[in-house]
Amino acid sequence: MQKQKTLAHDVEITGIGLHSGVSVNLKIKPGEVDSGINFVRIDLPGSPKIPATADKVTSVLRATTIEQGGVKVFTIEHLMSALNISGIDNCVVELDAEEPPVLNGNAEDFYKVIKSAGTVEQENFRRVIDIEKVYRVDGEGGKFIIALPYDGFRISFTSVNPHPAVGTQFANFEITPEVYESEIAPARTIAYEKEIEQLQKMGLGLGGTIENVIVYNDEGWLNELRFADELVRHKVLDLIGDLRLAGFLKCHVIAFNSGHALNTQLAKKIFADFEGEI
Repeated sequence: MQKQKTLAHDVEITGIGLHSGVSVNLKIKPGEVDSGINFVRIDLPGSPKIPATADKVTSVLRATTIEQGGVKVFTIEHLMSALNISGIDNCVVELDAEEPPVLNGNAEDFYKVIKSAGTVEQENFRRVIDIEKVYRVDGEGGKFIIALPYDGFRISFTSVNPHPAVGTQFANFEITPEVYESEIAPARTIAYEKEIEQLQKMGLGLGGTIENVIVYNDEGWLNELRFADELVRHKVLDLIGDLRLAGFLKCHVIAFNSGHALNTQLAKKIFADFEGEI
């Protein structure tokens, strides 16, 4: 059994939100044992706190949103992904806006800054959810996500996109810190050029640039890819973040065209079964 961990000291990151385009200062602070991951809106009266748990998810429109008492934080998946693989059980995420910074559109900088801070063990043992049955969530168009019993944490993800520049991509990773740092964390979020204007009219993607989003149009990619299959690797990155809302999992996840909606539905199912143990 492993002991719980938190950060050795505070870390700070500044940037703009991917969807809001608003400047934000974010600080990750050590958390008390058994406290979990909590987001704190220091820009609001009383600095309200939102636990980063699956039951707090209220929206999955292009990002994962958690909310409590009418206060929300959205696009938490990249930071949650980095916290998951960094093995952080307990921390306080303070921010002065409703969205963490997008940075490079991935989890790379979050992971690096957490790694640079280091971690400390705490007195209580970590609660790991050992999946012992099959969990499945199905969506429209044949989309699905499954969690199976497995001695470890593995993700097998198939993404099928009709656009010839994207096509079918498959990723199969045994998730370790080393694999995550080199193969998953650098993968950036993605957008289709024709959708950007509509997204911005909806108040989304206002902080997206060619530096933090990989963009494709009818002719192909507008920027240089870090991986030929960067899209599906980013899907894995998001999934790791969304599943952390259920806790630390031991399972094999198999997904087909899953996104935040199915990811968080799966997390909610698992969380509901194990809520008294995490």
